[in-house]
Amino acid sequence: MADLHLVMRQFVRATPARLFEAWTTPTQFCRWWTPPDVVRVEAAFDLKVGGAYRIVNHFADGRRITIAGLYQVIEPPHRLVFTWQTDITPQALERVTVRFEGTTDGTDITVIHKRIATADQRDSHARGWRGCLAGLTDSFSQAPSSSVALPSASPRPTLRT
Repeated sequence: MADLHLVMRQFVRATPARLFEAWTTPTQFCRWWTPPDVVRVEAAFDLKVGGAYRIVNHFADGRRITIAGLYQVIEPPHRLVFTWQTDITPQALERVTVRFEGTTDGTDITVIHKRIATADQRDSHARGWRGCLAGLTDSFSQAPSSSVALPSASPRPTLRT
């Protein structure tokens, strides 16, 4: 079994605090979490170290994929670390780190997804993260002008093995 990882980067014209909130509030999260082919999302978060989260992705063909894990590090508004396990590969316990680094005109988000068992799973995660980060960017670029969000740049994904 391999121990692969991937790194995805995305710039969004919003503050780290707004993005951290979008990532940790279920109602906001469900608005932007848009992996390819997902038509509806359910999310529940117990936002504390050791607290559980659960995401259910519903597909048009009726399939569902559940992602669940535990929060390991919560440092608002700069960093989240959590385990990642799906009902498709329940034996795999992956780890995700999300960093929010403020810049003069927005935030650089870095997603580091580790302990991925196969290249196919890594590539599938990359497609999913690319769609989700694009959804996050789009949700802030469509925010009302009174919001702190401004138009944003396109995704900058990076794959590493």
